[in-house]
Amino acid sequence: MTPANVRGWWQSGLVRQSSIFEFAGGEQAFLALATAHHERCLQDPVLNHPFSHPGHPDHVQRLGSYWAEVFGGPARYTRSCGDQSWMLGIHAGTGAEDDMGERFVNCFVRAADDAGLPADAEFRAALRSYMEWAVARVMACSPRGSQVPPGLPVPRWSWDGLQSS
Repeated sequence: MTPANVRGWWQSGLVRQSSIFEFAGGEQAFLALATAHHERCLQDPVLNHPFSHPGHPDHVQRLGSYWAEVFGGPARYTRSCGDQSWMLGIHAGTGAEDDMGERFVNCFVRAADDAGLPADAEFRAALRSYMEWAVARVMACSPRGSQVPPGLPVPRWSWDGLQSS
């Protein structure tokens, strides 16, 4: 689906029959989003520090597959990396500064433009609401000594928000 025909598709009511993953453009769209987001974080004076340290060599691809899975795509992240507990465990106990979450969300929102994702208002609202929810979870496990419960599934986010498992 190209951005040129997204509006007509949306107005026809078909969007509710698709996942956010499909509406965005599939795996390539989420890889582009992860790439653009990573670049924006590197340019941010606060986020630069954690994003500039060498991490996993496939960090951007993993992030793209994680977001793709969250928004209705295939479970590649779960199969190759782990569950939500594993992802939160990476961020647990880091002592992140309070404003990191807001900066992360702002980079994410602007990265959607950089990646050329559809500019549809409801689509963008769904992306933002997910990221605000997700950042709150990450920040909650950020204080030093925090523990993450085992076995949390990767969340699924739809047009109506968080889906129960």
